[in-house]
Amino acid sequence: MKAQQERKMRKEEDESLIFYLKKEVEAALLRTDSLEKENRELRQEVVRLKAQITSLKAHDNERKSMLWKKLQNPFDSSKTDVFQQKQSDFVKVSERSVEHSSPRPSLQELAARKEKQAKVPNPPPRPTYAAPPSLKEANDKKLPPPPPPPPNMSSGSKTVRRVPEVVEFYRLLTRRDAHMENRTNSAAVPVVAFTPGMIGEIENRSSYLSAIKSDVEKQKEFINFLIKEVESSAFNDISDVKAFVKWLDDELSSLVDERAVLKHFPQWPERKADALREAAFNYRDLINLESEVSSFQDNPKDPLILALGRMQALQDRLERSIDNMERTRESMIKRYRDFQIPWEWLLDTGLIGQMKLSSFRLAKVYLKRTTKELQLNECSGEDNLLLQGARFAYRVHQFAGGFDAETIRAFQELKQIGMDSLKE
Repeated sequence: MKAQQERKMRKEEDESLIFYLKKEVEAALLRTDSLEKENRELRQEVVRLKAQITSLKAHDNERKSMLWKKLQNPFDSSKTDVFQQKQSDFVKVSERSVEHSSPRPSLQELAARKEKQAKVPNPPPRPTYAAPPSLKEANDKKLPPPPPPPPNMSSGSKTVRRVPEVVEFYRLLTRRDAHMENRTNSAAVPVVAFTPGMIGEIENRSSYLSAIKSDVEKQKEFINFLIKEVESSAFNDISDVKAFVKWLDDELSSLVDERAVLKHFPQWPERKADALREAAFNYRDLINLESEVSSFQDNPKDPLILALGRMQALQDRLERSIDNMERTRESMIKRYRDFQIPWEWLLDTGLIGQMKLSSFRLAKVYLKRTTKELQLNECSGEDNLLLQGARFAYRVHQFAGGFDAETIRAFQELKQIGMDSLKE
């Protein structure tokens, strides 16, 4: 009797230990997933920052190169067309401009600026809504913290729910194959070195400085008009911000050098102007990317590796864009509210959420293409292809917070093929 009780106690202890170990394993898996995601995010952030640094260096050196060539031979008419083309290229490279600006004046035009009359500004575009909220009302509103992706979201007729099978199937395959994707960093763009002496010589060229001085003196009324328009601007719709920024950039393009001229006007609302440009620029880029993802079409004639690579690259861009916005969303919302710039599109209930749902398009196409190749049994590395499909499904599932009904069906078809192959 005593021996039976001891066996019973040992059995209970063993069961308790097994239960505890299972919980530990589950917790370790969750921590591993979290660390993998954080590691991937950090790598993406490093790539983004390196690309941004490279872009800014190239932008700065291109500007210095143009100024050098512009002022080295001011009266060489044969080089005028080349200079004007490079000026246009420089404006296209500028990240602060939301829309393409017109080429800046040539040296001959700069010399004539002393004699020109003050510019008559064009009226700014009218906002869609005539009664924007006051700054006090906007500041009285509580700043909503960036919400995490909800477990259930809906967009029109789309209902999104989490699918635990996606995570389980992906983990099942990764235990069999430890192969992970390798990502390559963008190649650095070589930059041209300029000595301090060259830069100093450029800045001391009298024709350039005279043109700036002429703008400061003769365009004072015009710039004061722009200052009032920027300071008093308030918007209810982000599309109105885009139109206003385009108008503002068009007006400022008449100055010989926007930055150099405006620094002589301490009342210029630089922070608000930069915030307006940032909002319009970010919104435009996100809308274009969302449209590209939603309208993506797979060409069955493309090789499998090329087709899957295109979809992975597009998903990479989508995740990077959303991740960058979410990292700075709270500070951007606060800044936009202070300047009466629409910010609701930054929430998961706005454009950001819409972009997450657009990734279902890529997931469905990717899963259907993978399933079709596996059914044909004509592809080499069948296990690897199955793992790629499961990984992409898992990736989109975690990014969007779940799947809609159509994506679930596409995943179930792939899973069925995978489970059949595992039984063999």
